[in-house]
Amino acid sequence: MVKIKTSKAPPLRFLFSHPAHLIACGFGSGLSPFAAGTVGTLFAWLSFLPLRGVMGDSALLVFLLVCYVLGVFVVNRTGRDLGVTDHGSIVWDEIVPFWGVLFLCPAGWLWQGLAFILFRFFDIVKPQPARYFDERVKNGFGVMADDLVAGGYTVLALVLARHLQSWLAL
Repeated sequence: MVKIKTSKAPPLRFLFSHPAHLIACGFGSGLSPFAAGTVGTLFAWLSFLPLRGVMGDSALLVFLLVCYVLGVFVVNRTGRDLGVTDHGSIVWDEIVPFWGVLFLCPAGWLWQGLAFILFRFFDIVKPQPARYFDERVKNGFGVMADDLVAGGYTVLALVLARHLQSWLAL
């Protein structure tokens, strides 16, 4: 196993040193030298399209739940091996919640694009309780939870935007 203690992106061989690393680093999307969280969210958007095509609502919800729970463990392991709980190359915490956002998002590229922008905004700004999880819960659960909160804020903003759109259409 390769252990890294740095904030820089780990080498490619790190991904393959343990299955948890491959998953937590978003199958390589987290190795981006620039804006890894954004690249991980883009990976989520692109990978959601085929997932949605092969799974019905119930299967997709179960899949998302399993991926979230799995994420707590793989993110914790990978953060420990990297020496940083929420290392920048760990993007599974962006991927799974954004899949959830896309599941609840109104149909269409414009809505999905708005969801992407809102999710990145809330992930970066970290409104409470996301900030609490980010600052105080230093394990896989905390890393996953702060992005789940960002996803919740994103869905709430999309619901409000949809209602505003309906209201303006009257």
